[in-house]
Amino acid sequence: MIRHVLKKGATELGLKVSATVTASLELFTAELLKWNNRVNLTAITTIDEIAIKHFLDSLVLAEHITGADTMLDIGSGAGIPAIPVKILKPELKVVSVDAVGKKIHFQRHVARLLQLEEFEAVHARVEKLPSSYDRSFDLITSRAFSDLRNFVEIAHPFLADGGRIVAMKGSAAADEIKSAESVISAFGYEIYSQYNYWLPFGMGERNLITIAACKGR
Repeated sequence: MIRHVLKKGATELGLKVSATVTASLELFTAELLKWNNRVNLTAITTIDEIAIKHFLDSLVLAEHITGADTMLDIGSGAGIPAIPVKILKPELKVVSVDAVGKKIHFQRHVARLLQLEEFEAVHARVEKLPSSYDRSFDLITSRAFSDLRNFVEIAHPFLADGGRIVAMKGSAAADEIKSAESVISAFGYEIYSQYNYWLPFGMGERNLITIAACKGR
């Protein structure tokens, strides 16, 4: 069962996952597998991979969220990391954006089942979001949406003063940082931190790249 994989994996990563969080993630898993039989939401379909690659990876991000009241998740797919982060941090206001309608319909369905408040799933290309979202988010994140250079360019208009952009990347993070250096600098940003970790059970290397305004600006 997924709870056993979550517990073992969380221990390996030094995370604490409560029974309440686990129950919500179990429901999320059941709905994901059920919907995925009818519509293609994710290529990750085994219990172990869902627990590790979707959930624990998202919960590592959640552990690094401090001081944020609002979060924008760009290209969120089936709701990763937006929904697991919201489950762990219910006080966080989350807007989740994806251009594929069926994935947003799924997210809204799960949000209703889990009674997630202040969670908005938006069907749109992020470039087409209304101007009311400009400068609205303390945290903007994405996983596997695009390369770092493009992500920073797209995220920039929506970042509030003092906010942070956090990119969830794999083993090629260093190469992406190098290719994005000019764009990051042009917007007055810098690499604030880079957190490297390995997913449990040999499921891959991950990096959280945090970008923020340069000190003194």
